[in-house]
Amino acid sequence: MKAIVLAGGSGTRLWPLSRKDYPKQFLKLNGDKSLLRQTVDRLLHFLEPQDILILTCEDYKFHVKAHLNDISGYQLLCEPLARNTGPAIAYGFKYALEHWGISPDEPVLICPSDHLIEPKNVFAQTVEKATKVAQDGFLVTFGITPTRPETGYGYIKQGKVLEESPVFSAYEVARFTEKPDLNTAKKYLEEGGYYWNAGIFLFTPEVFSKELASCAPDIFALYEQDFSSLTANFADMPDISIDYALMEKSSRVAVVPLSLYWNDIGSWDALFDVLNKDSSGNAKTGRVITIDTENSMILGQKRLIATIGLEDHLVVETPDAILIVKKGEAQKVSNLVKQLKSEGYPEALEHVTTYRPWGSYTVLEEGPRYKIKRIVVNPGERLSLQMHYHRSEHWVVVRGTARVQIDDEEYFLHENESVFVPKSTKHRLENPGKIPLEIIEVQNGEYLGEDDIVRFDDVYGRSPNQ
Repeated sequence: MKAIVLAGGSGTRLWPLSRKDYPKQFLKLNGDKSLLRQTVDRLLHFLEPQDILILTCEDYKFHVKAHLNDISGYQLLCEPLARNTGPAIAYGFKYALEHWGISPDEPVLICPSDHLIEPKNVFAQTVEKATKVAQDGFLVTFGITPTRPETGYGYIKQGKVLEESPVFSAYEVARFTEKPDLNTAKKYLEEGGYYWNAGIFLFTPEVFSKELASCAPDIFALYEQDFSSLTANFADMPDISIDYALMEKSSRVAVVPLSLYWNDIGSWDALFDVLNKDSSGNAKTGRVITIDTENSMILGQKRLIATIGLEDHLVVETPDAILIVKKGEAQKVSNLVKQLKSEGYPEALEHVTTYRPWGSYTVLEEGPRYKIKRIVVNPGERLSLQMHYHRSEHWVVVRGTARVQIDDEEYFLHENESVFVPKSTKHRLENPGKIPLEIIEVQNGEYLGEDDIVRFDDVYGRSPNQ
């Protein structure tokens, strides 16, 4: 068995914590590991690293590497551009056939990178048992046994029994249904035989190809090409999910129930459900003081947050934005982000902290002709050899040791030491030490955009003006 992890999504439902430049799969929401890392750890319960393919986009590949930096052997593939889960999965399968060398009848598990699933052993055992169903010619989808009348998920109705026992069951799918209203969801729960659609799939390349040809000929026409041609023509792929393209059209779909804890963290309401709470039912992180506040979530980062008389609310603070939403209304955050985008707010897409393959930088302050950043360079990493036409830079080391190149001169800087980088001068910053290097950078100039950069040498393979 192999696994393809879909890690290219840029959802907006957890704004302002999740944004396009650092989406949900990289967030650490319930501990010290990101959702992506938890997904891979779950797969390593029954697979080897070389059996796992991470499918992401070019913008996120260094994030993936950073979160999996102590795991070696996994495959990493970047989509040419975003075209939803239908084309993404087809792209992953074509790569698996040509470059991974899998056989046409080897089951492949497709799973999102941003879900919580516990316990791992139950997930592993159910997936392994489901391989026989996939090899019998079915497109297997996994359904979550519902625990409440949820209106935020799609549902799967079970049909004819394929296998049924106390430890494992599989059914033909009678139908998929869209997110229901509350009364319909209650009816589904009372009737039984309905499952939440988890977006986790298992099928062989042979069955996938056959059903793709029948149900999604526009995708199949491109999928039939070799991998190189598919990559070149990927822009011609339709923007469509695997559910609409294939699963809801095929007559060879089976559902395997997963009886375990599952949460797609698809909204702030969903995250509130998994966080630890105090005696008043509040989930709190950061510097938070509450008086007469109940059943609320207050997540702080930088500021002191004080609440009085708050009930059933969600408060999320980041350095550049604060979200306050009533519980039950968090699904509307996506609409809020669309409005922010349409009105030109940069906070809709960008964090004040930007992650790079070498570390990160955070904008602390900016104004006309100046910008102040905190730059963190990870041990052993270095920035590109670069130049700026419109700005000079002044670096002050706060923590760690820096190796600095300015033109042909090289310096070592330690805490509380500084160096000036003039305009139009080649320079490079490197961390030769064992701890993160932290510096404060003060930029001055007539133009301070991130695109004022010319790269001469880059160990990460970025383009000269990327």
